Amino acid sequence: MPMEPGSGTLTSRNPSQFFLNLSRNLLLAYQSFGVVYGDLSTSPLYVYRSVFVGNLPDHQTPEVIFGAFSLIFWTLTLIPLLKYVFIVLSADDNGEGGTIALYSLLCRHAKFSLLPNQQAADEELSSYKYGPSRPPSPSPLKRFLEKHKKLRTSLLIVVLLGAAMVIGDGVITPAISGECYLGLKEFYWMVILKQQSIMSLVMSAVSGLQVQGVGVELTHGGVLLLACVILIGLFALQHTGTQRVAVVFAPIVILWLISIFAIGLYNILHWNPKIVYALSPHYIITFFRQTGGDGWLSLGGVLLSITGTEAMFADLGHFTAFSIRLAFALVVYPCLVIQYMGQAAYLSKNVTSIPESFYKSIPEPVFWPVFVIATLASIVGSQAIISATFSIVKQCHALGCFPRVKIVHTSKHMFGQIYIPEINWILMVLTLLIAVGFQDTTLVGNAYGLACMTVMSITTFLMALLIAFVWQKNVLVATLFLVVFWIIEGIYLSAAIMKVPQGGWVSLLLAFVFMVIMYVWHYGTRKKYNHDLHNKVSLKWLLGLGPSLGIVRVPGIGLIYSELATGVPSIFSHFVTNLPAFHNVLVFVCVKHVPVPYVLPEERFLIGRICPRPYRMYRCIVRFGYKDIQRDDGNFENQLIQSIAEFIQMEAVEPQFSSSENTSFDGRMAVISTRSNATLLVSDQLDSTSSIQSSKSSMLQRLRSDYDDENPQVRRRQVRFQLPPSGPAMDAAVRDELLQLIQAKEAGVAYIMGHSYVKARRSSSYLKKLVIDIGYSFLRKNCRGPAVALHIPHISLIEVGMIYYV
Repeated sequence: MPMEPGSGTLTSRNPSQFFLNLSRNLLLAYQSFGVVYGDLSTSPLYVYRSVFVGNLPDHQTPEVIFGAFSLIFWTLTLIPLLKYVFIVLSADDNGEGGTIALYSLLCRHAKFSLLPNQQAADEELSSYKYGPSRPPSPSPLKRFLEKHKKLRTSLLIVVLLGAAMVIGDGVITPAISGECYLGLKEFYWMVILKQQSIMSLVMSAVSGLQVQGVGVELTHGGVLLLACVILIGLFALQHTGTQRVAVVFAPIVILWLISIFAIGLYNILHWNPKIVYALSPHYIITFFRQTGGDGWLSLGGVLLSITGTEAMFADLGHFTAFSIRLAFALVVYPCLVIQYMGQAAYLSKNVTSIPESFYKSIPEPVFWPVFVIATLASIVGSQAIISATFSIVKQCHALGCFPRVKIVHTSKHMFGQIYIPEINWILMVLTLLIAVGFQDTTLVGNAYGLACMTVMSITTFLMALLIAFVWQKNVLVATLFLVVFWIIEGIYLSAAIMKVPQGGWVSLLLAFVFMVIMYVWHYGTRKKYNHDLHNKVSLKWLLGLGPSLGIVRVPGIGLIYSELATGVPSIFSHFVTNLPAFHNVLVFVCVKHVPVPYVLPEERFLIGRICPRPYRMYRCIVRFGYKDIQRDDGNFENQLIQSIAEFIQMEAVEPQFSSSENTSFDGRMAVISTRSNATLLVSDQLDSTSSIQSSKSSMLQRLRSDYDDENPQVRRRQVRFQLPPSGPAMDAAVRDELLQLIQAKEAGVAYIMGHSYVKARRSSSYLKKLVIDIGYSFLRKNCRGPAVALHIPHISLIEVGMIYYV
């Protein structure tokens, strides 16, 4: 389970608490090796080859090798260590990290959000107030950004671009980033230019089987087939959840880091101890002086040394900032530096071994053990990438930027461990197709750095805004941070962009497709909500109908689902005007996500009243954070009834609620906790068909029984509510309303939703018709239905057809 904010700190006046925090952070640091650093730690498999082969064929000298190591060292120092470990990891959102977390923080401290259903009550959430306690200082830049909607839309597009790049990185680049050429007379080592990828990690490990002189030589087809088999097995195991195999992940990565540290140290002492001089940035100047423009293009290979860096921030929710810093600064960083230094020392005396630098630098007696460890470590890195993709898709879906998908929670102890079947199989198919389709070229793999540096540059931009608006530092400080790291990252980004025409367009294309999907879904959802908002049912019309609403009110509870957080949706008037009867108790339910990672269970329900008390109409807003999982525990109906009963009691005793009825019939709402509820007595009901009298026909009861027998995994908890026999005196009107609520629950609950079709108006532009009529309609038809996503029992569902012209 995610730890509370600040749990990673060690400052405590109590010595026992200090050692407790220390031991907990040490344990989390140990666990982080298997989740966070599997990708980053396997980079030495291919970095030097990607720097020299194809980029510096005429500059393979000891001086240039020293310069290449100096570049790698300072890249590791400035970006992962300085930027991420010391700065970015401090910008957590209640312990959560990643691009979506930064955007969430900005939306809470400035009016940047485009989500239309936000309320003032959301700002009272405990997690919403995370950050500086002092009031925000006025900022001309902040007011300027808040004022212009186009700028806020551009900010959302930038965030979506970062998310799409990460998803595309884990889908396309893994499969296509390798050189697979095999000559007729000799076998070349096949190295995958890892691009923060799955395929690259697996194939870069098994590529060691093609090194001459190690006793085994597989053909290109054999290595490709082996890698595909490993990938299929990896994706097929995802449904079991990472928790079942996580226990072996950390030891594998730690063993791998120890191995590369020992090999690197051996190579330094055995081949060229003078490599330590290359820690000086003077060798970077020498490198570019000798290589010129070719050296600039080789920066795309240097970038491979920092792939996986973003995972330190993206996976922050599983650990603490202190534990991740501890693991990187004390173990990962020194091991990587020594390994790169050792490879450079070996290559300075064996220049011809550059194409097989890593495996050739391994002492022959330990080659096979290291090969096995490399393969296992690569698989661990692949798991981290797949899990990160699931997490990104979940967060984008919660913010209304991704179609509805099935989300399976695979761990009872850690909320962040999820599985998304649709995304898993799409990842597998695309990865395998591209692996096979691009097996004989390195062109597409050349664009790896573009996706990596794009994500890092977006993080830098969002961090600069956060420094100014959330941390409330001087704008000059934020500008300094932005300029310094954008210059560093811009140099690498420019080198990666130059290789896009050579085949990198494939990875860009996939990122573009994912970004279009996310933006089209967000645009269509927002247009649909605005249509509902502008076509709400007039309260005057409802009041004019009287408490009976001009129809027959039958026993039971009707839960009317809508995205509206205020007002009565048009679906209700459509239903009332076409049917002669409706339920005695009506509850308008709105399930919405707020820009916080988690909502506490006791703050989840907002309850209010619509129209005067005789109408028996209520509103319930169920709030979730972007990391929350909507569980189908079968207890939602009972929690809802308890919350409404508590609201009725609260309304009678607290003046601010009882007086609100005289001024507004759709106004103040209250946060209701179902944990401390004592208004109703709850008892388990063993036989739902005979213990109470129900208005349901025998046919409906038999259908319900058959449905429960066929779906035992979604069986609802059957309970019976009663008023307490003794206690404080209760107002007669309150008691009567509570009794009607209990009787309505016993009569049955129906779920009412709109089966909507969204179309663009005839006067709309061609682009809007293309987006709404084709793009958004296609996504709605091929994603999960809202009733399934909300875990609504099909046997109790009533759908009302609606056409939206937006």
